Amino acid sequence: MKTNLKTSFIPKTKVEITQLGMGGAPLQDKWGTTREDALGALQMAYDQGVRYFDTAPFYGSGSSERYNGEFLSSINRNDFVLSSKVGRLIQPDKTATFNYSRDDILKSIEESLTRLNLDSIDILFIHDPDDHYEEALTQAYPTIEELKSQGVIKAIGVGMNQWEMLSRFAKEADFDCFLLAGRYTLLDHSALNEFMPLCLEKEIGVIIGGPYNSGVLASDLNTETTYFYQPAPDDIVNRTRAIKSICDRYDVSIKAVALQFGLNHPAVISTIPGPRNSEHMLENIKMSEIDINPDLWEELKHEGLIDKDCPTSAV
Repeated sequence: MKTNLKTSFIPKTKVEITQLGMGGAPLQDKWGTTREDALGALQMAYDQGVRYFDTAPFYGSGSSERYNGEFLSSINRNDFVLSSKVGRLIQPDKTATFNYSRDDILKSIEESLTRLNLDSIDILFIHDPDDHYEEALTQAYPTIEELKSQGVIKAIGVGMNQWEMLSRFAKEADFDCFLLAGRYTLLDHSALNEFMPLCLEKEIGVIIGGPYNSGVLASDLNTETTYFYQPAPDDIVNRTRAIKSICDRYDVSIKAVALQFGLNHPAVISTIPGPRNSEHMLENIKMSEIDINPDLWEELKHEGLIDKDCPTSAV
């Protein structure tokens, strides 16, 4: 894989991904992303060295997969790694239904490959099985494991907005990676003490989704912003202001600190912010390359703004 960016291997596999990937959730019309925006973001990501792209059928009722496919199908298949997801089937009216049975998993993969205009998916995540744990574990997982043994896919994972159920999956089956959205960030360290050590023990690579917590860590804080896709509560905004104040004193963007925070943990192999256009993607690249003074991390710990046990570049 030719890239100027840092890379990591998914544990127990030969799959190499860039430590900065591109999340595909914003590549949908209802988020205000046009086809031109989406393709521009994908082109910018690739031009800047990103070689890991994540998408899902649920993102825009298939639009994210179609945009990814339109761009990536023109690229040498060995020059990028793609992850998508199973667990939701897109209906003719563009609604999505939860489906984790063997037949539905196979149907979902077939439909994804059609939208992607590709013949393979490298990493397959079981998507948001919050209310479907048993079905995901006893039906979806064996189906995907069989596909991995056949060489159809290269890595198996689960993607969720919570770490507690991911911990259950880690103890019950042999997963290669987890996509954890929003629960190990500059504002939320809830996965630190139990989940992250478990992933290190089980050799499961952690991919961080939503490193900006859906917007608040990328906001100027002068207008209403979001946290977990809801209006950010006052305590979160105030905490973010306190973090930003320290970042300002070190003349570094809070976005850079937020983006790099997760990658300091040894369990984390990639972080995948989701850009809506080429400008957002280029900014993510720039934020990932900024040198952060180790004293900044120590001051954040001293002020109680990040947990003292969070690994940082100062360690």
